[in-house]
Amino acid sequence: MTTEHLPHVTPDPARTGPLSGVRVVDLSRLVAGNMLTLQLADFGADVIKVEVAGSGDTLREWRETHPDHPQGYDGWWRVYARNKRSVALNLRDPSGMAWLRRLVSTAQVLVESFRPGTLEAMGLAPAVLHQDNPGLVIVRVSGWGQSGPYSELPGFGSLIEGFSGFAHKHRQADGVPQLPNLALADMVAGLSGAFAVTAALREVEVNRGRGQVVDLSLLEPMLSIMGPDVTHYAATGVAAEPGKKSRRLEAPTGAGTGAGSRCPDPPTPWRAGCSTQSARAPCSTISGFRPTPPAWPTMTRSSAWWRSS
Repeated sequence: MTTEHLPHVTPDPARTGPLSGVRVVDLSRLVAGNMLTLQLADFGADVIKVEVAGSGDTLREWRETHPDHPQGYDGWWRVYARNKRSVALNLRDPSGMAWLRRLVSTAQVLVESFRPGTLEAMGLAPAVLHQDNPGLVIVRVSGWGQSGPYSELPGFGSLIEGFSGFAHKHRQADGVPQLPNLALADMVAGLSGAFAVTAALREVEVNRGRGQVVDLSLLEPMLSIMGPDVTHYAATGVAAEPGKKSRRLEAPTGAGTGAGSRCPDPPTPWRAGCSTQSARAPCSTISGFRPTPPAWPTMTRSSAWWRSS
């Protein structure tokens, strides 16, 4: 497939989204912060990237080899800079810092991915920024969090993918841990951070709360997508086996869609859909089969509350 087959889309500055009116100042570099602000920009936020004067965001230099692009194709930047504006500032110069503080005073969100403590060393600690802008939401992206025993260590995505257990779970047959072939930890953190921003904005705008600080590590979102594996290992000492899916409580995969689907030792609510001869027999393909789900113990509202709503 060549580029001439790709549809051409003309940007329309008049289009808006649900985050229209929200200004985001993005001081982050590389993938996690850019992924976060990309989600906000796609939904209408005015994202202004503050780049290093003379060199720009490091992500601009991530280029893929391509015969039509002698210097490499900058696909990473084209994707993650989408729907954003950029400004170049020299933050080592007092005038550059003055421009930054002026810009941040007009924003609802600030995103940074410096090493923990750097923002304070620049004279931009959250307490200082909140004096200028009391309702500001500050997102601080790092590998291991702003505090704790690992906070000062390098926190690249590949380290987090290993530390979280993801590489171990997806290890090869010979036992060698297998890293994903994409910036998974950064992307997951970016998505989690975008959700955290919308929650923080809700607190500030609707509940009249003061400005918020979101401590976004790459590690915690990766742990969240591991499902029960981390808890299971902590409780039993047994690590997840490579290539094995432990989803025994789900409805039979593919039930009613054809031969070959089998029930994975289903609990009682699902047994009605399987052969009575064996819990591992092929699942029923009866049209319209809808097994009765178990009663979930997670409801926190009374039935009277739901009826009154």
